[in-house]
Amino acid sequence: MHSNDTSRRELAWIAVDWGSSNLRAWAMDAQDQVMADAGSDKGMLALAPERYEAELLRLVQDWLPDSGQTDVVVCGMAGARQGWREAAYLPVPAALRKLSQGAVSPRLEGTRLRVHLLPGLSQSHPHFDVMRGEETQLAGLVAEKPDFSGRVCLPGTHAKWATLESGAVTQFTTYLTGELYQLLADQSVLKHSVGSDDLDDPACQAAFTRAVAEAHAAPQAFSSRLFGLRAQDLLDSRLPSGSARLAVLSARLSGLAIGLELSDACREQPGDEPVTLIGNPALCRRYRVALDAIGYPATHLDGNSAVLAGLRLAHRALTDNGESL
Repeated sequence: MHSNDTSRRELAWIAVDWGSSNLRAWAMDAQDQVMADAGSDKGMLALAPERYEAELLRLVQDWLPDSGQTDVVVCGMAGARQGWREAAYLPVPAALRKLSQGAVSPRLEGTRLRVHLLPGLSQSHPHFDVMRGEETQLAGLVAEKPDFSGRVCLPGTHAKWATLESGAVTQFTTYLTGELYQLLADQSVLKHSVGSDDLDDPACQAAFTRAVAEAHAAPQAFSSRLFGLRAQDLLDSRLPSGSARLAVLSARLSGLAIGLELSDACREQPGDEPVTLIGNPALCRRYRVALDAIGYPATHLDGNSAVLAGLRLAHRALTDNGESL
């Protein structure tokens, strides 16, 4: 779907976030302001490499001038090994202002676009890890605060915790918290005991924060507390009935999963040092409530704003290096 209109201003370049499931594109003017946006469900999982160019053109063709090439800066899974063309991971430590130095350009059939695929980041020590897409959101934080140092959490299906020093990622860790929650809720014995929660409901929030504190304090008991959730459903007469019961237990499951993550991620985090959360507002709010439950302050940066700021930063670097038209 398109919004806004590019007719009043001249298109300068196009920013793209190409994920596993979805594609988002923004038409940018010479002042790096958004003129229009579009999206589709043709993420990496839905496309063969030879179909990327056609899908991108389908999405942005109404924005393009009648002649010349338009630069397109792309982050995310289009640069994965299974994507359009692999943009090899940059090893940490990695200065986020220099992400564009690892960009690659796929071979195109047409001449209307010049595409730059940004790399992800990799780590071999103290453990193996990779990220692709989140590094551009981190670059968006650095675009606003060039010398930023601190801990950053990017909640999601695979939550990322990154340590930044003077605008560079020095190490990071991925937690399968969101995927673990979904597997437990959909495919384990707990599927009979959970539904959809709402942290605006006092009972759900209380169940969530208690579970966060329990898992953070005793992560070794995580498995037993999971089965205890099922037993609580069967035995606890204090719980409400119907969907409200399932919501409270769902909040508890969410709290246990996030609390387990925080027990490791915050193990060496100074209590007075805020965690910067980047991502979806609702999910970041959940993490903020969880962090507050164990005594850690947090700030939030919107994920869409961060990825756009990171793409702007990469485009400026490409332009400064003479790699764009």
